[in-house]
Amino acid sequence: MASCHTLSYMTDAVTIRLDRDLARRLAQISRRSGRSRSDIVRDALRRQLALLQFEEVRRRVAPFAEAAGYLTDEDVFRDVS
Repeated sequence: MASCHTLSYMTDAVTIRLDRDLARRLAQISRRSGRSRSDIVRDALRRQLALLQFEEVRRRVAPFAEAAGYLTDEDVFRDVS
């Protein structure tokens, strides 16, 4: 029987369903890394949310960047390096 432990500093719980392959891969990485499955999922969610936020900001500023002559990542890199 599976057990669930909630730490006192955690304020919200989310239940997700994983297909067998994803669950197997998560369990393997958890065992190999010595990290809990929850820790790995939280880390993955943080990274995904940061990526989505970055993409959102990029879409919002793209028209302004293009107007200033920044058309590629290389254009930006050239001026900030």
